[in-house]
Amino acid sequence: MIGLLQRVSRAQVTAGERTVGAIGKGLMVLVGVQQADHAGTADRLLERLLTYRVFPDAEGRMNLDLVATGGGLLLVPQFTLAADTTRGTRPGFSRAAAPEAARALFEHLVREARSRHSTVAAGEFGAHMQVELVNDGPVTFWLEVPA
Repeated sequence: MIGLLQRVSRAQVTAGERTVGAIGKGLMVLVGVQQADHAGTADRLLERLLTYRVFPDAEGRMNLDLVATGGGLLLVPQFTLAADTTRGTRPGFSRAAAPEAARALFEHLVREARSRHSTVAAGEFGAHMQVELVNDGPVTFWLEVPA
């Protein structure tokens, strides 16, 4: 499972004319589900997202995690993260999980996040979305949790 996390001052995702998720300071995470992923993979990614130290402490060093800062978590499904881009000029998606499996794992991730963290918002699986964010830093990390 892949999480492309960005430390943000604010972020929101809309589907059509509706805002489906928004946060202030925190992490906006694009989530890609791969074929071999399972609930344990999602749980491990969530653990890393909640405890990854990307927020500055009093000395300006990245020593604080999302839990310590009380920031928001915006999870956005994005199957293109699982693309194979090693050859040619067109991505292949053979590594991506089937839509039904990916939906189930993304929903599991959101459910678990909401049970463990106070401010969690999410994009809409399968929808054409617009994501707006202010990347704070900029700070961006690619986290990949093997299945």
